[in-house]
Amino acid sequence: MKDLHAVAKQARGIDPIAIGANATKTGQIVDTAGYGGVEFLASYGAVTTTGTIVTLVMFEGDVTGTMTSVADADMLGTELLASLPVQATARTSGVGKNVAKRVGYRGNKRYVRVDAVGTGTTSVGCVSVTALLHSPNIAPQSNP
Repeated sequence: MKDLHAVAKQARGIDPIAIGANATKTGQIVDTAGYGGVEFLASYGAVTTTGTIVTLVMFEGDVTGTMTSVADADMLGTELLASLPVQATARTSGVGKNVAKRVGYRGNKRYVRVDAVGTGTTSVGCVSVTALLHSPNIAPQSNP
Protein backbone atom coordinates (compact mmCIF):
# COMPACT_ATOMS: atom_id res chain seq x y z
CA MET A 1 0.00 0.00 0.00
CA LYS A 2 1.24 3.51 -0.79
CA ASP A 3 2.05 5.76 2.18
CA LEU A 4 1.15 9.46 1.89
CA HIS A 5 1.66 9.96 5.63
CA ALA A 6 5.46 9.66 5.41
CA VAL A 7 5.87 11.98 2.40
CA ALA A 8 3.60 14.89 3.25
CA LYS A 9 3.39 17.67 5.81
CA GLN A 10 0.45 19.92 6.59
CA ALA A 11 0.61 23.62 7.37
CA ARG A 12 -1.96 26.24 8.32
CA GLY A 13 -3.37 28.22 5.44
CA ILE A 14 -6.50 29.93 6.77
CA ASP A 15 -7.87 28.85 10.14
CA PRO A 16 -11.63 28.12 10.14
CA ILE A 17 -13.35 31.50 10.11
CA ALA A 18 -16.38 33.36 8.79
CA ILE A 19 -15.57 35.97 6.16
CA GLY A 20 -17.46 39.24 6.38
CA ALA A 21 -19.29 40.79 3.44
CA ASN A 22 -16.80 42.10 0.87
CA ALA A 23 -13.81 41.13 3.02
CA THR A 24 -10.50 39.32 2.54
CA LYS A 25 -8.87 36.81 4.89
CA THR A 26 -5.13 36.75 4.32
CA GLY A 27 -3.66 33.27 4.53
CA GLN A 28 -0.57 32.15 6.41
CA ILE A 29 2.68 32.17 4.44
CA VAL A 30 3.86 28.62 3.74
CA ASP A 31 7.59 27.88 3.41
CA THR A 32 8.07 25.29 0.65
CA ALA A 33 11.78 24.69 1.34
CA GLY A 34 12.51 20.98 1.04
CA TYR A 35 9.27 20.13 -0.79
CA GLY A 36 8.38 19.70 -4.45
CA GLY A 37 4.87 21.14 -4.30
CA VAL A 38 1.91 22.31 -2.25
CA GLU A 39 -1.76 21.40 -2.48
CA PHE A 40 -4.16 23.90 -0.88
CA LEU A 41 -7.27 22.17 0.49
CA ALA A 42 -10.25 24.50 0.98
CA SER A 43 -13.31 23.60 3.05
CA TYR A 44 -16.49 25.64 2.80
CA GLY A 45 -19.13 25.34 5.50
CA ALA A 46 -22.80 26.25 5.56
CA VAL A 47 -22.93 29.17 3.12
CA THR A 48 -26.63 29.98 2.77
CA THR A 49 -26.94 33.01 0.48
CA THR A 50 -26.98 32.40 -3.26
CA GLY A 51 -25.25 35.70 -4.11
CA THR A 52 -22.19 35.06 -1.98
CA ILE A 53 -18.88 34.31 -3.69
CA VAL A 54 -15.59 33.15 -2.14
CA THR A 55 -12.58 33.48 -4.42
CA LEU A 56 -9.23 31.92 -3.59
CA VAL A 57 -6.18 33.87 -4.75
CA MET A 58 -2.71 32.30 -4.64
CA PHE A 59 0.49 34.32 -4.10
CA GLU A 60 4.20 33.43 -4.36
CA GLY A 61 7.56 35.03 -3.62
CA ASP A 62 11.25 34.48 -3.00
CA VAL A 63 10.85 36.59 0.15
CA THR A 64 7.76 37.03 2.30
CA GLY A 65 7.53 40.80 1.86
CA THR A 66 7.12 40.87 -1.93
CA MET A 67 4.60 38.25 -2.95
CA THR A 68 2.82 38.38 -6.32
CA SER A 69 -0.06 36.49 -7.91
CA VAL A 70 0.81 33.00 -9.15
CA ALA A 71 0.77 32.49 -12.92
CA ASP A 72 -1.78 29.97 -14.19
CA ALA A 73 1.06 27.80 -15.56
CA ASP A 74 2.34 27.31 -11.98
CA MET A 75 -1.02 26.04 -10.71
CA LEU A 76 -2.48 22.57 -10.71
CA GLY A 77 -6.16 23.21 -11.32
CA THR A 78 -7.38 26.78 -11.11
CA GLU A 79 -8.30 29.32 -8.46
CA LEU A 80 -11.75 29.46 -10.05
CA LEU A 81 -12.38 25.73 -9.60
CA ALA A 82 -11.18 25.92 -5.98
CA SER A 83 -13.46 28.88 -5.25
CA LEU A 84 -17.12 29.00 -4.25
CA PRO A 85 -19.16 30.53 -7.10
CA VAL A 86 -22.41 32.48 -7.00
CA GLN A 87 -25.54 30.36 -7.35
CA ALA A 88 -28.85 31.37 -8.87
CA THR A 89 -30.85 28.82 -6.85
CA ALA A 90 -30.72 27.59 -3.27
CA ARG A 91 -27.37 26.10 -2.30
CA THR A 92 -27.24 22.35 -1.82
CA SER A 93 -24.92 20.48 0.51
CA GLY A 94 -21.89 19.02 -1.27
CA VAL A 95 -22.25 21.44 -4.21
CA GLY A 96 -22.57 25.07 -3.05
CA LYS A 97 -22.02 24.57 0.68
CA ASN A 98 -20.40 21.98 2.94
CA VAL A 99 -17.93 21.22 0.15
CA ALA A 100 -14.16 20.70 -0.17
CA LYS A 101 -12.10 21.96 -3.12
CA ARG A 102 -8.40 22.24 -3.97
CA VAL A 103 -5.74 23.98 -6.01
CA GLY A 104 -2.07 23.04 -6.30
CA TYR A 105 1.18 24.98 -6.63
CA ARG A 106 4.09 23.70 -8.71
CA GLY A 107 6.08 26.89 -9.17
CA ASN A 108 9.63 27.49 -7.97
CA LYS A 109 9.21 30.27 -5.40
CA ARG A 110 10.02 29.49 -1.77
CA TYR A 111 6.97 31.10 -0.16
CA VAL A 112 3.29 30.72 -1.07
CA ARG A 113 -0.06 31.64 0.47
CA VAL A 114 -3.73 31.60 -0.40
CA ASP A 115 -6.15 34.42 0.46
CA ALA A 116 -9.93 34.01 0.58
CA VAL A 117 -11.95 36.93 -0.79
CA GLY A 118 -15.63 37.06 0.14
CA THR A 119 -17.91 39.04 -2.17
CA GLY A 120 -21.56 39.70 -1.50
CA THR A 121 -23.88 41.46 0.88
CA THR A 122 -23.73 38.94 3.72
CA SER A 123 -21.02 37.09 5.61
CA VAL A 124 -19.73 33.79 4.31
CA GLY A 125 -20.11 30.73 6.52
CA CYS A 126 -17.04 29.01 7.85
CA VAL A 127 -14.10 28.71 5.43
CA SER A 128 -10.71 27.10 6.03
CA VAL A 129 -7.63 26.30 3.94
CA THR A 130 -4.93 23.75 4.78
CA ALA A 131 -1.63 23.55 2.90
CA LEU A 132 -0.40 20.02 2.19
CA LEU A 133 3.30 20.06 1.29
CA HIS A 134 4.38 17.00 -0.68
CA SER A 135 7.29 15.38 -2.53
CA PRO A 136 9.92 16.08 0.17
CA ASN A 137 13.64 16.09 -0.59
CA ILE A 138 14.11 13.82 2.45
CA ALA A 139 11.64 11.13 3.40
CA PRO A 140 10.10 9.86 5.53
CA GLN A 141 8.82 12.99 7.25
CA SER A 142 8.29 12.99 11.01
CA ASN A 143 4.81 13.34 12.47
CA PRO A 144 4.89 16.67 14.38
